[in-house]
Amino acid sequence: MRCPFCNHGETQVAETRESDEGDVVRRRRRCLSCDKRFTTYERAEIALPVVVKKDGTRADFDPSKLRASMQLALRKRPVSIEQIDAALERIQEKLLTSGARELPSTKLGELVMRELKKIDKVAYVRFASVYRSFEDVDEFRQLIRDI
Repeated sequence: MRCPFCNHGETQVAETRESDEGDVVRRRRRCLSCDKRFTTYERAEIALPVVVKKDGTRADFDPSKLRASMQLALRKRPVSIEQIDAALERIQEKLLTSGARELPSTKLGELVMRELKKIDKVAYVRFASVYRSFEDVDEFRQLIRDI
């Protein structure tokens, strides 16, 4: 870590503390050249992939949009907030572990459908009908048979 005062390349950590939430580490440092002290903060940088939509446009992954679409499918269904949060966590974990920098929106939709299928079949059918743009009853029947 470079000293912000003299730009010397060597500093010594004098004290380390974690934040109350545990997501930030605060370090007090001392420059080995000018002996001045300064504070640095460390936090994990989570790089979720960019979502590539069907029309080719790109948008940052937004967990709140994902939550809203799942909650819409789960409307008036006996599913707890904890179950929704767990499903969102599993989706985000899959995205992080994939290491992909870009993600087609179709793949994201498939991940959501897989999670909805586990927690509520009716919500799964609701989401799939909009996601896959069903145009007639036969497509609904086929989806229900597949379940």
